[in-house]
Amino acid sequence: MTPSRLHRFLGPLAAIAAGVLTTLSAAPFQLWWLAPVAAGLLYAGLPSLNARQAAWRGWCYGLGLFGAGASWVYVSIHDYGYTGVPLALALTVLFVAALSLFFAVTLGLYRRLCGPRLSVLTFAGAWVLGEALRTWLFTGFPWLLLGSGQVDSPLAPWAPVGGVYLLSLIVALTGALGVSLLRRRWWATLPLAVLWLTPLALPAQWTTPAGDPLRVALLQGNLPQLIKWTPEGRRQAANTYLSLTAELDEAPDLVIWPEAALPMFADQARPILERAQTLLPPESTLLTGILTREDGRYYNGVLDVADGERYLKRHLVPFGEYLPLESLLRGAIAFFDLPMPAMTPGPARQAPLVAAGTRIGNAICYEIIYADLVAEQARRSNVILTVSNDTWFGASIGPLQHLQMARLRALENGRPVIRATSNGVTALIDAQGRVTERAPQFEVATLTGEVTPMAGLTPFSHIGSWPIWLLGALLVLPGLRRRKS
Repeated sequence: MTPSRLHRFLGPLAAIAAGVLTTLSAAPFQLWWLAPVAAGLLYAGLPSLNARQAAWRGWCYGLGLFGAGASWVYVSIHDYGYTGVPLALALTVLFVAALSLFFAVTLGLYRRLCGPRLSVLTFAGAWVLGEALRTWLFTGFPWLLLGSGQVDSPLAPWAPVGGVYLLSLIVALTGALGVSLLRRRWWATLPLAVLWLTPLALPAQWTTPAGDPLRVALLQGNLPQLIKWTPEGRRQAANTYLSLTAELDEAPDLVIWPEAALPMFADQARPILERAQTLLPPESTLLTGILTREDGRYYNGVLDVADGERYLKRHLVPFGEYLPLESLLRGAIAFFDLPMPAMTPGPARQAPLVAAGTRIGNAICYEIIYADLVAEQARRSNVILTVSNDTWFGASIGPLQHLQMARLRALENGRPVIRATSNGVTALIDAQGRVTERAPQFEVATLTGEVTPMAGLTPFSHIGSWPIWLLGALLVLPGLRRRKS
């Protein structure tokens, strides 16, 4: 093999490896230091590529990232979507290949529009703009962002300042600066030192306690997903959650059932929920994930059983809660036949629930991965509650990645996060993103503990992600190619 052919072969292979390394930087592996290595590996080969080659390199990176890091989609399609192995594999490959196009577009445009001038900065800026695009285009999929694995790294104190996108920017910059150092460009030492040493001077906590700790009890029913929506599943769910509620030996301030804990609508579940409330002391409040219906529309929500207040999920899961192109896809294969009617998004800017004297912001399941949506909730609340049904992930790495993103939301906003799930990972997370209590996965369990409501705002909660996206654009501008007159 000639050197040029070897280079054409090794480049895409290195990009795939970089994608896999990014997955390893996140949960459950948590090798956070591999993220800048991955960014550097991708950056190192870009200057010699044209736009088409860079797009191919970006697509290969996406294959490695999502092929390794989003493999749980196969479990959802095959195990719970009633889809055979060949078709499930084909749909998983299509999912990974489609998501990889985001990186193809990002790197292809980067090489087309940006020259060699200030390439360290333009690479990092382009990376953040690409992640912003992936967050919102076609409803978004901000899973496995480059900065997501940094919740336990020395860079973590940057999260309350600028959120996950600032972490991604710093990781991309670190990778590019590291390549510069390897090329004996010693000026890169100073910016690297600034990026990694500044966190030592940042506040350890931006928010302050807003009251006494809340005693909470999270109930994890561990109900089989395949029978959940059958009559037997409904009976089993009701019996399980009523029994767990009756067995509580303390008087918690909050008792929380997970997303769609009862596989029925709120009007159908009312007798069960009222009975559950009577099993609790008067000072205890029951919150549950529940589906509701009104005026021919269906919603996924969280309900305060005592006073009827509710939060309705705003950001729905494609193919899970609604079916894009429904007229074309429904009935094509079993995976596209949702086990319930298509959901309707809840209204924007919903008020937090108020329970146990505390304002509780909500992010149901998929919503917790959207940093700005959670920040909006955090501005008006003292605690964040996320209920989820991660049963769809099976025994994959998906639930652990999901937990890590919930931890990052806690750190970004200086708010404790209460995470109640159907079969794990159910956990209590403090305002610095640390897991203080955790229930075992795949077991019927009751997790009890305390969370401290917090007041005040972090810089990120106050402003959100747009300053970092703007910074990304400003970093790209000086490196744009100048047109020849």
